Amino acid sequence: MQMIDPAIVPKKKLYTGTEIPCVGMGTFGSDRVTPEEVAEAVAGAIRCGYRLFDCAACYGNEAQIGQVFQNAYAEGTAEREDLFIMSKVWNDMHRNVAQACKKSISDLKCGYLDLYFIHWPFPNYHAPGCDVDSRNPDSRPFSTEEFMDTYRQCEALAEEGLIRHIGISNMTIPKMDAVLPMMKIKPAAAEIEMHPAFQQRELKIYLEERNILPVGYMPIGSPRRPERDIMEEDVADLELPAVQEIAQRHGVHPAVIALKWAHQNGQLPIPFSTHHYYENLKCMTEDPLTEEEMTAIAALDCNNRLVKGHVFLWEGAKDWHDLWDEDGVIVS
Repeated sequence: MQMIDPAIVPKKKLYTGTEIPCVGMGTFGSDRVTPEEVAEAVAGAIRCGYRLFDCAACYGNEAQIGQVFQNAYAEGTAEREDLFIMSKVWNDMHRNVAQACKKSISDLKCGYLDLYFIHWPFPNYHAPGCDVDSRNPDSRPFSTEEFMDTYRQCEALAEEGLIRHIGISNMTIPKMDAVLPMMKIKPAAAEIEMHPAFQQRELKIYLEERNILPVGYMPIGSPRRPERDIMEEDVADLELPAVQEIAQRHGVHPAVIALKWAHQNGQLPIPFSTHHYYENLKCMTEDPLTEEEMTAIAALDCNNRLVKGHVFLWEGAKDWHDLWDEDGVIVS
């Protein structure tokens, strides 16, 4: 297997001063890949030089990935301190964060988490693999008080040393305006959907001004995302003519161009692939996009959100737009 020296992978810096790789390995199998296949990809990724892994309890594969981590320590491929391991508390555990966190640490066999995200900003649970029309009658709109109760539990875990940094995910500017002033420990990162056709510029600037690192999920537009998230009007980033032309010029797959753009645009992308992880890492170390190419990709933004979140809607919500506070106020 080809190996890239982790030392030559560019770094991002969190506000704490901690340096982390500029690209990570996602582990969401999109309901299309088994936990064993994800774990196999993680094993290959560690061997080829990845050191940052984005996990989550609800992906259903942390125990398998934990075995891979343990094998890597035993083989001497990497030590725990070499890895930056992220996980997330799922919606059904917002009132029991310590229990959820300790289970993830146990499953991942990692001793502590480098970054622990609140996966969604409300406790609206949906069953794994459910379809787009699925609704939980207990779902409800965002509550500042409920969110801060969850966040305080994360702060306690940070003070205990079980987690090194706290993250937020799938947040909006109005929601962050409501909660950031109430936090004792500032979040180090925010995981949000970001790809050429959905660049979230205003939100990205908001995060950067507050020294919160944007972590971009679905950085290549996730062509293999769950069926429930695929809609007729969606734009396929990798099929956009500008992306394909730039890829041809560089002699690479269009996915590589989306990742180069993400890195040079300032976010940390976390692509998942069972086969192309080597190329996804290597592209960060060579052949950057030109200013003209970056400008051409900037022009592709068409507000094309792929993860709508239908399954989190509460009774009385109009449609998925209500989840994202698009008019600048929290929809309740």
